[in-house]
Amino acid sequence: MSTQHIVQSPRSATLADVLDRVLDKGLVVAGDIKIKLLDIELLTIQVRLVVCSVDKAAAMGMDFWRNDPHLSPRLAATSEPEGLARRVAELEAVVAKLDGGRDP
Repeated sequence: MSTQHIVQSPRSATLADVLDRVLDKGLVVAGDIKIKLLDIELLTIQVRLVVCSVDKAAAMGMDFWRNDPHLSPRLAATSEPEGLARRVAELEAVVAKLDGGRDP
């Protein structure tokens, strides 16, 4: 009876494999930078970075882009005209009060 040994070479990961894993699982980088002079803290910078896919971020509740009109063109297109119309109506009401209700 002969015995065979299977030899596996170490699997090399491509950049695509690494990126796929990071986006699927997520990656968190956190750090603080403090600048002190004679035990007096002059500057503190806190860095928190999360790298993940959009689906993973939404699953974690980090879907801030859905409600921000600066990041969502759909919200910007729908919220501005409504806001402008409301503001114009408010200004017209103020002008009408100042004018005493008279028509121009």
